[in-house]
Amino acid sequence: MIAMLLAGGQGSRLGVLTSAVAKPAVAFGGKYRIIDFPLSNCINSGIDTVGVLTQYQPLRLNTHIGIGIPWDLDRNNGGVTVLPPYERSDNSEWYTGTANAIFQNLNYMENYHPEYVIILSGDHIYKMDYEEMLDFHKANHADVTIAAMPVLMEEANRFGIVITDDEKRIQEFEEKPEQPRSNMASMGIYIFSWKVLKDALVELKEQRNCDFGKHIIPYLHEKGFRMFAYEYNGYWKDVGTLGSYWEANMELIDLIPEFNLYEKYWKIYTKCDIIEPQYIAKEAIVEKSLIGEGSEIYGQVYSSVVGAGVTIGRGSVVRNSILMKGVVIGENVTVDKGIIAENTRIGDRTQVGVGEYAPSTYNPKVYAFDLVTVAEDSVIPPDVRIGRNTAVSGITTPLDYPDGQLASGDSIIKEGEPA
Repeated sequence: MIAMLLAGGQGSRLGVLTSAVAKPAVAFGGKYRIIDFPLSNCINSGIDTVGVLTQYQPLRLNTHIGIGIPWDLDRNNGGVTVLPPYERSDNSEWYTGTANAIFQNLNYMENYHPEYVIILSGDHIYKMDYEEMLDFHKANHADVTIAAMPVLMEEANRFGIVITDDEKRIQEFEEKPEQPRSNMASMGIYIFSWKVLKDALVELKEQRNCDFGKHIIPYLHEKGFRMFAYEYNGYWKDVGTLGSYWEANMELIDLIPEFNLYEKYWKIYTKCDIIEPQYIAKEAIVEKSLIGEGSEIYGQVYSSVVGAGVTIGRGSVVRNSILMKGVVIGENVTVDKGIIAENTRIGDRTQVGVGEYAPSTYNPKVYAFDLVTVAEDSVIPPDVRIGRNTAVSGITTPLDYPDGQLASGDSIIKEGEPA
């Protein structure tokens, strides 16, 4: 079995966090990037041939993956291959849907003469043994197996829903139904027998924005192929919104975390920079937090996830926040419920996350979680107050803050730095 990992999405619901980086390359857990989880699942499951399909802002993702050394995927035969869209003699086009992206890489897959292909998303946090799912697929002589997990009935309309019989054979498949008749949600993980996948992709190659959930799965079901649901009951998180991304990070620091990064038998691998150890000053206080390598803590940190190479100045207090790699917090700063992206600098005596919640005036669909979200490489000047449910992107100055503050629900997005 070979794996095809879809990692080209923008992740627009993460707002300014993905203005310059693809969603699978966003930092997670102080040390990792989101794509590390499916890549680690592959090598832990014995899959040593992985195609990673990239498109939106691929530079950091490409640099992170490299030749696959951290995941033991640096191999002469197989290993990891980054697959961006490319120009052909007859036409040139971007990936226009999940299935279209796979179709455009048929030649790559055929090189390995696979019996089975597993399709994965590059933007979910979970641990899963794909070998067990393949055993289930084989035992049922399935053409297609869809990983599915039970969700709350009131949330079922956000997912593709499968309806099965007692043997887990899929009777019906509904993509985001208004009135769901089942709570078994597709996880976007599919195992196909190779010939079935290839024939379906070729048959539907003219379909506009061809997608697995909307087109390939319904087509195969209509044609009567054997389709089964593999039930998964472990931890799985779609970190597609600012709220779910923040919650998944905060769950890592629970006393008994539901998702454990410290298990020896199922390690999560990542590209590690060789940097100095962390330093906690005598006057510093750190409680219930993850602190990355090379960080210097002189202030107070409570219930937060702090990435590598972060500096928190004297007198500063950080609570319930995510600080990504290279963030510099000045002295006497307060940060409450912030997501501060990589290499951001926050000036002395600034207050981040103050006042009462207010609806976003910028993008209420994205910014609706009482969080302060700051894009990477941003600068926030000293002595300003930033309210709740706000967004900041770019190098800002005191002139950007009328009366020295950014009101709750407002945003500062500097030109040339899209959100």
